[in-house]
Amino acid sequence: MTPIADAKFTFGLWGFVLGAGVAMIIGFVWGGWSTSSASKRMSEEAVLTSRAAICVAQFMGAPNHKVKIQEFQGAESYLRAELIEKGGWDRMPGEEKAAWGVSSACVTGLEAVIKTGSGTTANPA
Repeated sequence: MTPIADAKFTFGLWGFVLGAGVAMIIGFVWGGWSTSSASKRMSEEAVLTSRAAICVAQFMGAPNHKVKIQEFQGAESYLRAELIEKGGWDRMPGEEKAAWGVSSACVTGLEAVIKTGSGTTANPA
């Protein structure tokens, strides 16, 4: 190999490596790319959020939800998840067992609904 060809090959190789590195940095930082573990975590968070919303809707849709709200508010914060589990609101329709974390997320959602007062007229019956 001639010295000129050797230099062209060396600079070309380094240009390719640096260009790939810059493309990856731009892609991950500004391009919205994500790793598979980050995508998995985001999808699990989205599923948990959806399940918590269903749990809140099931709680607020119960015929005696106003009484249950009073019971929920009267319970200590560490017992609220147990209250949700005992009522079965953390289980999705058609499921025997609730997924992990749904009752805790449901407690957070219910606290927000109760705090804003948006759940007081959810079921006028």
